[in-house]
Amino acid sequence: MSETEKITIRLPKSHLESVDFLVEMDDFPSRSEAIRTAVRDMLYYRIELVADKVEKIIEQEQKMAHAKAIKEEYLKR
Repeated sequence: MSETEKITIRLPKSHLESVDFLVEMDDFPSRSEAIRTAVRDMLYYRIELVADKVEKIIEQEQKMAHAKAIKEEYLKR
């Protein structure tokens, strides 16, 4: 495993109970591994979501710049 850093988090009791259930059912070897997996999965999902959002913003800005150029050209007439 790459370098890790210890952090402290607060979770609702129901979330921790669910994590403990997964550990008890041998889905994960430990709470830490379950939480690492959850964070990793969330990051993969969110990074893709944010990247898509940035692409849409850039596309919209380009469309607005194009529309502004058309407007300026039209007003010159």
